[in-house]
Amino acid sequence: MGRTWKPVATAILSIIPGSFLLIGGIATAASPGTPIATAVTEYYMYSIGSGAPVTQSAIATVISIIAVSLIVPGIVCLLGGICALRRSVWGLALAGAIFAFFYLLPLGMPAIIFTALAKKEFV
Repeated sequence: MGRTWKPVATAILSIIPGSFLLIGGIATAASPGTPIATAVTEYYMYSIGSGAPVTQSAIATVISIIAVSLIVPGIVCLLGGICALRRSVWGLALAGAIFAFFYLLPLGMPAIIFTALAKKEFV
């Protein structure tokens, strides 16, 4: 079977959300004064309402969880896109497309479809 455009399209459709996720996760982890940190602080202060003081370590823990939940899928998307571009590991390409689906639906759905259709091209 010859080479088609489907793995290249999958790579592009996985790398774009992966780069957004990775940049967003790094930005979230690197700057504690982001709107996410402010939102977390306000949530703890007003929603819980227990009167317990909001500690800096609690805010840092929540921000770290948010950052990791963006960085890890971003890495999987990027690795999946690279594998799709090289036509090497179909499972990782599919995993990257699935993560792209969960984080950026309009790009993830075609990525999954193109990965499934191009399975025979992967080594």
